[in-house]
Amino acid sequence: MNPRKLLCILSLAGVLSACGSKDEDAVKPPESAEQLYSEAVEQFNGKKFKDSVKSFEEVERQHPASEWATNAQIMSAYASYEAEDYPSAIATLERFTKLYPSNDSTPYAYYIIALCYYEQINDVGRDQKVTEQSMQALREVIRRFPDTEYARDARVKLDLTQDHLAGKEMEIGRYYLHHDDNLAAINRFRFVVENFQTTSHVPEALHRLVEAYLKLGVKDEATKYAAVLGHNFPGSVWYRDSYKLMTGISKSSASGTLEKSEKIAEKAEDKKDDSSFWDHFTP
Repeated sequence: MNPRKLLCILSLAGVLSACGSKDEDAVKPPESAEQLYSEAVEQFNGKKFKDSVKSFEEVERQHPASEWATNAQIMSAYASYEAEDYPSAIATLERFTKLYPSNDSTPYAYYIIALCYYEQINDVGRDQKVTEQSMQALREVIRRFPDTEYARDARVKLDLTQDHLAGKEMEIGRYYLHHDDNLAAINRFRFVVENFQTTSHVPEALHRLVEAYLKLGVKDEATKYAAVLGHNFPGSVWYRDSYKLMTGISKSSASGTLEKSEKIAEKAEDKKDDSSFWDHFTP
């Protein structure tokens, strides 16, 4: 056979073969939403979080009207959360809550948004904007879904977040106190006492107020705060320190030098009601 004719035949056979292969690919049925979702879950379980995000998004892209697409949005966001891609997770979940405000998964979506902010809280030496965002998101979970397990966990995390913010205020207040900017320090410590009453920083804040007012020579105010401290935290090391500042002697060896402070505290106890302890000692 003529070599040229043979070459033409072989070339034509190759083209036909390629066309046949393309036809086979073209008629291959697309994967169902359930199949795509299962593959994404398998990737997620294998901790291939970034891959699973893409796969869950593919479920929504190919089958937008399916129930699997709704679930895929939540799972895509959760996979982003696990991958520590918090901005993507938040964006996906905020879109979900707007599209499906009454969906059964909506409480969970709000909870994961709060977790995304909570996981980004930095140490007290850095900017606390994300801490404030965390508090807002946690309060939103509690406000919208008060009787859910998400709200219960949000309350615990909210306490920890408030403690974190109070710690930031204390750090700044100590700085001012150390540099003899006593009025600025007082403002910070009062803010802790008035706005973070359930945190672990209140006893120290009260003691620092005693310290700051004594440095300013305003003994009446120092006495008032010493009374608040002794009334609410009588066994704390901060009360012992304040007692020593006020009297010049150790609390353990004293026999009542702070009579004025104790009388103030007793008077406050007589007037005690359901309000906060701070209300008893403010005009």
